[in-house]
Amino acid sequence: MTPPPAVGTVRRVVLFGATGMVGQGVLLECLRGPGVEHVLAVGRSPTGRQDPKLRDLVIPDVADLSSVAAEFTDFDACFFCLGVSAAGLSEARYTALTYDLTLAVAETLVRASPALTFVYVSGQGTDATERGRTMWARVKGRTENALQRVGFRAIYLFRPGLIVPLDGIRSRTWWYRALYAALGPALPLLRRRFLQAVTTTAQVGRAMLAVARGGAPTPVLETRDINAR
Repeated sequence: MTPPPAVGTVRRVVLFGATGMVGQGVLLECLRGPGVEHVLAVGRSPTGRQDPKLRDLVIPDVADLSSVAAEFTDFDACFFCLGVSAAGLSEARYTALTYDLTLAVAETLVRASPALTFVYVSGQGTDATERGRTMWARVKGRTENALQRVGFRAIYLFRPGLIVPLDGIRSRTWWYRALYAALGPALPLLRRRFLQAVTTTAQVGRAMLAVARGGAPTPVLETRDINAR
């Protein structure tokens, strides 16, 4: 499936998951990005950043945006970086926090800004067949497939592998922090030698802006595609 052309100009961005590791990196790139005039960060807690471009929209239940639906009109792009680890979760619970929540947000946004470009952070190994043995990969694949049917002007599905945090960003997930601490000085070498599997928070943010402005040959972008933007 080839997506329709992207919007070209990205002035107004709505960002979900701006307090997570990936979302923090995307937020920084949006605030740095030329042409971006306004970023609406939606989440259960504020970002803690102060910037004239940024506005926090704090809402207790992100899956229910009915009370704030009017906030989402006239946006050019949505960068959806909200997600949870599947570790310790049942498939039903992970589905509620991944598929159900994401689709609820997407359906609200498409009604408010139908010309919006939606960029979703999925993951390397996502199972688009929805039939594989790995639970998280099936659920992510189901989510990707459903998002492509919502009706956005364009949609891009990012499937990064290992994401290295830059700019002082730290993951809130303990085992990610432990992994990065263990890898330590080897991370720059890994980035150079494994461009198809390793990216950075900054590169993910820049790639999101790039595809929202200029499109991409395919709606699914693996790590090598993200690093090439």
